[in-house]
Amino acid sequence: MIKIIFPDGQIKEYSKGITPMDIALSISEGLARNVLAAKLNDQVVDSSTPILLDSNLQLLTWNDVEGKKTFWHSSAHLLAEAIEFLYPGTKFGIGPAIENGFYYDIDLGDQEFGQENFKAIEDKMLELARLKLDYVRKEISKKDAVQYFTLKNDEYKLELLEGLSDGDITFYSQGNFTDLCKGPHIPSTSFIKAVKVLSVAGAYWRGDEKRKQMTRIYAITFPKAKELEEYLTLLEESKKRDHRKLGKELELFAFSEKVGLGLPLWLPKGTILRERLENFLRRAQVRAGYSPVITPHIASKELYVTSGHYAKYGKDSFQPIHTPDENEEFFLKPMNCPHHCEIYKTKPRSYKDLPLRLAEFGTVYRYEQSGELHGLTRVRGFTQDDAHIFCRPDQVEDEFMKVIDLVLYVFKALGFDQYSAQISLRDKVNREKYIGNDDDWNRAEESIIKSAKEKGLPTTIEYGEAAFYGPKLDFMVKDALGRKWQLGTIQVDYQLPQRFELEYTGSDNQKHRPVMIHRAPFGSLERFVAILIENTAGNFPLWLSPDQLAVLPISEKYEDYANEIYLRLQEKDLRGYVDHRDEKIGRKIRDAEVNKVPFMIIVGDKEQAEGMISVRKKNQGDLGSMTIEAFMNLAQEEISQLTYEK
Repeated sequence: MIKIIFPDGQIKEYSKGITPMDIALSISEGLARNVLAAKLNDQVVDSSTPILLDSNLQLLTWNDVEGKKTFWHSSAHLLAEAIEFLYPGTKFGIGPAIENGFYYDIDLGDQEFGQENFKAIEDKMLELARLKLDYVRKEISKKDAVQYFTLKNDEYKLELLEGLSDGDITFYSQGNFTDLCKGPHIPSTSFIKAVKVLSVAGAYWRGDEKRKQMTRIYAITFPKAKELEEYLTLLEESKKRDHRKLGKELELFAFSEKVGLGLPLWLPKGTILRERLENFLRRAQVRAGYSPVITPHIASKELYVTSGHYAKYGKDSFQPIHTPDENEEFFLKPMNCPHHCEIYKTKPRSYKDLPLRLAEFGTVYRYEQSGELHGLTRVRGFTQDDAHIFCRPDQVEDEFMKVIDLVLYVFKALGFDQYSAQISLRDKVNREKYIGNDDDWNRAEESIIKSAKEKGLPTTIEYGEAAFYGPKLDFMVKDALGRKWQLGTIQVDYQLPQRFELEYTGSDNQKHRPVMIHRAPFGSLERFVAILIENTAGNFPLWLSPDQLAVLPISEKYEDYANEIYLRLQEKDLRGYVDHRDEKIGRKIRDAEVNKVPFMIIVGDKEQAEGMISVRKKNQGDLGSMTIEAFMNLAQEEISQLTYEK
């Protein structure tokens, strides 16, 4: 007999060799009908996997993230089977699940594929799904695997096999399709009830621009047709909210091929939005005891050799900058932390000086493949709201919790009220990609877990997601469309202080090593602004709006009064413009609404004669006539509420 521990802590005994599906059936047939896979000792496996030892078990359904991923990865195999039937001779690359759905990279040879072919693929996938084909796992020798894909003349699978060893290779088959895959998969295609091919794009094999460009087909599937309908409705709404579309319409940012791919240009209105975000966080940081610093955009290669970033990321960085001095070699700054370590070292530090909190809105540069660039969410130059806290070991947990408070303050002020936290720890097996010793890592991981628990954060643990120098706490927020985004991050680091030989003199008059906490509530300003645009559909809170108001004179006869009103509002730090165009007032109001201006101030004969203004609020209509002072109080009260600074 073996003991099975369930997520609620319940322990039951079963016969050795029982499968997760058997356990589900023993609980209820209704549960078994919904089981897609299982999480066995933190590893996702097929529901048919025999359990041979005492184990922790979670039965995964569509309601679990891992359940959805398994469902979509299995659907990628079904997509491949449909493509192989409709386009004989197709060669296959990889077909992973992604956040919403899946894709498969394929080589169609000379065959054409476009949007007009989507429906045929969908119909074939549904036809195959209705056959209730089992997903069958088979362990295979490397020799036989190579022979199989040699006969299929599939050089992509053969290349993937080169990195695998005998004993580690598995095939999965369903119907007439067999693929190289480590799994896991859902029990059968019968779970797949709704299919939508979403788009087609080009993708270089293995992300290498020098390799062949393949056809990448994106699709999504669901266990119910209604869920697909809801998703497509959500997708249409997300297209309307696309930050690239709204960024252009609202004149926030632009890109230029002459400037370079992935290097955004902030237009005047976007710059105002960005500066208001920065100033909001600067004020919060001053109250929290941070000191501002500024560091250069380039640095000597030696800085990143010392930090370890060069060894880890040197190949993925921009190429070195060489000067007339052949002994000099610089890099565009890929991160701010090594610079802050050098600031720490500018003078001797005492235990009384700690914690030292250094903050910088630092622009960094990382080379991303052109095919991976996407608006502001994936760029080559971006600004981090970066800060590094140097503290004593006994201060780590207290400082970590203070940073959690700051992150949650930012989320609350910006309307992100649905969030969770991911504790990212080392891979349990592969430790080669991390630096430092086990004792330091264990202390850092324990501090994060304890701090998150103390703050009552809803958390999940992901192994293998830690930074190379330390574990971290990543904040995931849900936007208005229910999409999840990673924003703020906090990391505990024992390694960089050691590599930079940072010291402080303790109360015992001996030298000690500080601990470093990395934190960025926004993450990057570019990505944060993109998410903010899509979350609000460009309807920013008053304090953030580039144009907070528009003064609309009914005719040119009232322009002087309109200018006078606007100057008085400017004195109270309210920004906007006077619409001097020779247009009817209805057109001016419509244009202000389209441009998402929160307040419209209308002035005409009556307003001028009485020294008043008529106020209209976007999406609410007329608020009536009032004094300028009354409007100023109204605006300031709204700003105060939205920034939570009363």
